[in-house]
Amino acid sequence: MNKVYFVFIMGALISIQLFESVYATTYDINMPSGSSSPDAPYFWQNEKTGAATGDIEILVGDTIVWKNGGQAIHAIESGTIEDGPDGVFGVTDLDPGEFYKFTFPEKGRFPYYCFIHPWMIGVVTVTNVGYKIIPDIGKNTGDGLSSFNVDYQYSGIIPNARINEEQKSITFQLESDAKSIDHNLMMLLPSELIEGPFVIFVDDKKSLDFEYIPGDDVNTIEIELSDTSKVLTIVGTKIIPEFGVLSIIVLGVAITSIIFIQKSRVNLTL
Repeated sequence: MNKVYFVFIMGALISIQLFESVYATTYDINMPSGSSSPDAPYFWQNEKTGAATGDIEILVGDTIVWKNGGQAIHAIESGTIEDGPDGVFGVTDLDPGEFYKFTFPEKGRFPYYCFIHPWMIGVVTVTNVGYKIIPDIGKNTGDGLSSFNVDYQYSGIIPNARINEEQKSITFQLESDAKSIDHNLMMLLPSELIEGPFVIFVDDKKSLDFEYIPGDDVNTIEIELSDTSKVLTIVGTKIIPEFGVLSIIVLGVAITSIIFIQKSRVNLTL
């Protein structure tokens, strides 16, 4: 039975990779004339959705082409204004009429900005076929150094998640699609974010209608929901540790300093 299941999973993964390679798509994001001014009505033209935004959701293997349609030089840098470029992609001088393109080989959430005109910001969200992403879970937990993207399949959307370190739980807000017949949720939870086995609560009521498939890196959960489900809470055996690497270093320095001060006081008394 395990061999059959393994073959099925491998076949599904190969099919997804073939689908992504065959159906990879290119999308344009234009920088219109006047976008170099902070008072411009909009800074981007997203040709996928038609929206005047630099935010776009694509699949693994898709390509984004940023086109400079204005009269000013622009720059595309992956990262954020607050933290600076992260080196994933970018070009420092995109002259008028030129373009820059980048193919995204893996899923994730990739913010970017123009460091010449910092009011121009956007986000590329890359997902696998059929999956959506809840980004940066755990960013405001513990020392803030550990955060994770959670992939999910659901007819509706999950706009946010909240971690409770004491309860070792994550609570998700659910926004279902009332027109959909299937409201089941498939969620891929990184093991470093939360470990199983799990206890599931839907709208504060314990649920037994779920399947749990443990993995080394990712735990898969499939949960039966309804169109009235609003809140999902997953309780695990371990959550993101409160003390990360930075906290341990700071704690170590503090302890060393206390020991040094105490020794100095002893030497002075002698």
